Order: sequence, then structure tokens, then C-alpha cells
Amino acid sequence: MSLLLGVLSQVLSWASLCQVLKMVGTGLVAVVAVWIVRLFVHHAWYTHRLSCFSKPPADSWLKGHLGQMQSTEEGLLQVDDLVRTYKHSCSWFLGPFYHLVRVFHPDYVKPLLMASASITVKDELIYDHLRPWLGQSLLLSNGEVWSRRRRLLTPAFHFDILKNYVVTFNTSANTMHDKWRRLVAEGRTNLEMFDHITLMTLDSLLKCAFSYNSNCQESTSEYVSAIVELSDLIIDRRLKILHHWDWIYWKTQQGKQFKKALSVVHRFTREVVQKRRALIGQQKETETDFTKAPQRKRDFVDIILLSKDEDGQGLTDEEIQAEANTFMFAGHDTTASAICWTLYNLARHAEYQERCRQEVMDLMQGRDREEIEWEDLANLTFTTMCIRESLRLHSPVQAVTRKYTQDMVLPGNRTVPEGTICLVSIYGTHHNPTVWTNPYEFEPLRFDPADTENRSSHAFIPFSSGPRNCIGQKFALAELRVVVALTLLRFRLTLGVNPELGSSSGGVRRLPQLVLRAEGGLWLQLELNDPTR
Repeated sequence: MSLLLGVLSQVLSWASLCQVLKMVGTGLVAVVAVWIVRLFVHHAWYTHRLSCFSKPPADSWLKGHLGQMQSTEEGLLQVDDLVRTYKHSCSWFLGPFYHLVRVFHPDYVKPLLMASASITVKDELIYDHLRPWLGQSLLLSNGEVWSRRRRLLTPAFHFDILKNYVVTFNTSANTMHDKWRRLVAEGRTNLEMFDHITLMTLDSLLKCAFSYNSNCQESTSEYVSAIVELSDLIIDRRLKILHHWDWIYWKTQQGKQFKKALSVVHRFTREVVQKRRALIGQQKETETDFTKAPQRKRDFVDIILLSKDEDGQGLTDEEIQAEANTFMFAGHDTTASAICWTLYNLARHAEYQERCRQEVMDLMQGRDREEIEWEDLANLTFTTMCIRESLRLHSPVQAVTRKYTQDMVLPGNRTVPEGTICLVSIYGTHHNPTVWTNPYEFEPLRFDPADTENRSSHAFIPFSSGPRNCIGQKFALAELRVVVALTLLRFRLTLGVNPELGSSSGGVRRLPQLVLRAEGGLWLQLELNDPTR
């Protein structure tokens, strides 16, 4: 017993240790003891197998790098130090629980991300906490289940479908800009971007996914509030190692809050899917060809309800709900983050902002309406360069993780053993000085379409890469271009001031959570654009 307590106390704080013992009870201490022994064996085996990778100094032989996990500005600076020191990869372990290989160079990233989907598995460290919300969706499933889902969902992101969504992107951006004009007219020109833009992307996604007008940009929505709460609770859970085990987490206050918010989200999605399936059934009974119905553009739920595999089988209601929930989760925060940081980078670089604005104004010349059309996206060349450079410098997702069902060979005769968590650092790769010149500077010209031949295919991976890349990346890039272009057409942006700190956004502290945010928000100063200037 004393050995067991000693080991646990090395990994957990005294308060956490007491909490564990209280929950398991004395009758289960023997079971926990066996679990600890297995952890020791597991820890020793992985430590030996990963000795071919450099290992940064750890807090202790048992805790490893557990105390070095930081979702803060300092955590990102720590990644910068790792990249400068180890160049391409290193090993990392979080207590005896998780053993990782961190990679941050294209030559090491490529064999991992390009591996066959049949041997690639989503790991428990990052993704397990999402399962109660997203189920066995495309994001979390593996093997043949994943392969079938990918085939069935691909039509939902076809160019012909995305063209219809561009109208929605314009509408949601217009709602946000109308609100901004009212605030500017009232003298409230200093605005926090994440609050406004997250609501705008949620509004847009609800229309694209469910044809549902939530009016969430103007009034509160129970569903939208629940999504925001679930995202916050997942971040909180990731940072508390004890909460990684369900049998502990569901007994906590946070676990109970999570279940309550989850019931709101799942009820909403379930009702939408059931009503839509009933509608399709009614239209089939009256011999209406729903696939050609002129009365309404098809949305995400329509498309996946009608999608069939090679055996003529579609997705069940439960599977469709999982995919719709994933579309909302994965689409709103990431795109909002990308838009916010693009506007921030353009606010910091007036010359690039003006060049983008002129490009949009030239595009709009002679038109009666300020609306970005699908065909316009290909003509926003410099604006797209700025968006891509912002995605490099401030990538919304900082890393993706994978496990493999076989050993993976990396350059330099290094082998990642089967079952090891591979953390592909998007941030580290995008800021690696051996890959990028001046990696901490905003330089859009590095994405000049005529000057990308010498860049590694895996130097720029904001949407991951390979068979398990982001299926919605074309959707996200289309929305990014529409919203950024319309914003620059209507407003001039400069760095704002955080009213609580009294400091300019020029000294912003990055905050890596589910997506990259900013401590205290990202504040910009807005001025209505005068086209005659």
C-alpha cells in the first residue's frame, strides 16, 4: 500500500490523490495496485523503444513532462525552443500514462500523415473526450467505418454544393457588418473579434447544415450557448489529468455540466434529422423527386440523408446526427479563429491590408451589389496569399495526433513503435526556421502561386494532410475569402485596445485551446471605409 501511495503521489497532487482514493474505495485498492504495476511495465517498455528520439529534460523519471503542459503563450514559446533545439522530432511523456513522439519537420510529418488510413488510428489523448459529443463520426472513427463514412460524406463538399453555400456566407457576413455599423455609429469602434466572428460562423453553419435561421448574431440561442459551453468544458478536461478517466469525470461538477449541455445539442440535432427524414419520405410518397426539388437548396443534412454506399445503404439517424454535430463542432471555431487572426495580421500591416482592399474594390467595380460570388474567389489572389500566410503564422489548430497499428519508420533510422501517440505539431512545422525564412514574420509573398515550387509538400499543413485530412477545407477557405473580402471592403482595421488591460492588441498573448485564441480577446479598431479616399 505504501508503494502504491508513493507512486501515485509522484504523479498526482495530494488533493487529487485523496480524490482518487475516495472514489475507488478501499475494496478496489488492489485493482488499482495491479493497474499501477501494468503502468510501470508499459512505461519502461515505451521509454526503451523511444530511446532513438532525443528527449527534452523531464520533471522527474515518473512525471516526465506532465508539469510542462501549458496552453498559454509560454507553451507556444516552449514549442519554439523544442523546434530550435531538436530540429525535427523528440520524445515526450506525460507521467506513465501517455508516451508521445512530437514531430515538427516536413520530412518527419509526411510519412505519418500520408500513411494508409487502414493503419491510422485516432488516439485517446486528444480525441476520446470528444466521443460523447461526436460519437463514431468521421473525425473519430477508424478502419472500414471511417472509409465508408468518408465515401458517403464526400458529396456534401463537392464544388457544386459549395457554390450554394457562398450565398449563405455573404448573408451571415452582412448581418455581422450591419451590427458593426450600428456600433461604430454609436462610437463603439473598439471591438473584440472572437465574440462577433464566432457567432457569425455559427450562424452560417446552422444555415448550411440545417437550413436553420437561429438569429444567434442578434439574440441568444440555447443551442449555440450549449456548443460554446461544451467546447470550454473539453478544454478544461484536457488540462486535468484525473478527468481523463470517465469514471472520475462524470462524478465531477464539470462532468454534470457537460452532460446537461450535451443533451441540448443532441436533442436539437436529433429533431432536425428526424423531421428532415420524414419530409423526404413524404415527398417520395407523392412522387416528388427530392434530389431536384426547386423550392429549397439542399443543405448538409439533406445530402447525407440521401447519400448511399455501393450496397445501396445510407447512414442511420444516429450516424447522421454524429456527422452533423461534427460539422458544427469542427467548422465554427476553426474558421472563426482563422478569420480573426487574418484580420489581426492585416490590421498590423496596413500596406497588405490596403492591397487586399484594392483587389476587392477592383472586383466589385461596376456592380450594383456588394456580394462575393463563387467565381470571384479565384480572383482574390493576393487576399488568398494573406489568408494562407495567416494560417501559417496563426494556425487555428496547433497539432493533430495519430496512432498506428504497426511500427512507423521515420528518417534517420528512427522507428515509432506501434501504439505510440504521434503528435504532429502544425505550429512547430509552420515556425521551423530550417523550413521557413523569418518564420515569425507575416510575409504573404511567400505564398505567391508562382513561387511555391521549392517548398516541401508538408511544410504548410493547416488542414492536416493525407487520407485523413480535413474534409471541409474547401468550405473553410471559401468562407474565409468571402468574409475577409467583405470586411476589408467595408471597414478599415487597426489594432485595438483591451479595455481591461488598457493595452494595444500589438502585445497580444496567444491562447492555444481547441483552436488558437487570444488572452483577453483579440481587439481591433474599426472605421467605416470611404471608397473615395
